[in-house]
Amino acid sequence: MKKILIALLLVVGSMTVQAQELKWETNFKKAAEVSMKTKKPLLLFFTGSDWCGWCIRLQNEVLKKPEFAAWAKENVVLVELDFPRRSPQLPEIQQQNMELQQVFEVRGYPTIWLATPTNKDGKINLEKLGSTGYVAGGPAKWLETANQILNNKK
Repeated sequence: MKKILIALLLVVGSMTVQAQELKWETNFKKAAEVSMKTKKPLLLFFTGSDWCGWCIRLQNEVLKKPEFAAWAKENVVLVELDFPRRSPQLPEIQQQNMELQQVFEVRGYPTIWLATPTNKDGKINLEKLGSTGYVAGGPAKWLETANQILNNKK
């Protein structure tokens, strides 16, 4: 009986982890379309995933936590704009990421921008809502900052 109970808990636990997996889009245009359709702002995560210590720390302390996952599913469309040094990346993704880095004047990593896209004459325009980066204190502190940015929009 104990073995069955343990097996059941493992299965339920793994389903919970899978349910918390977030979809980080790497194609900005696709993410913008979803954002406009759902009326949720974009969360643009500028990162150096394979070399930036603070980016990795933000991932581990906030972005991979269940509290963040629940908040993100309700509030934003996630976009990862990565600038890796060792991992290969498609040239069109590199170009897209560099263009967005210039638009948002990103000077360091991690930087997270919240923005609302609109489509005007077939061109995507962005309203910048605000930005943040690593915030000490785990998901609660980081989400407090993000919610302040979103609430200023309203």
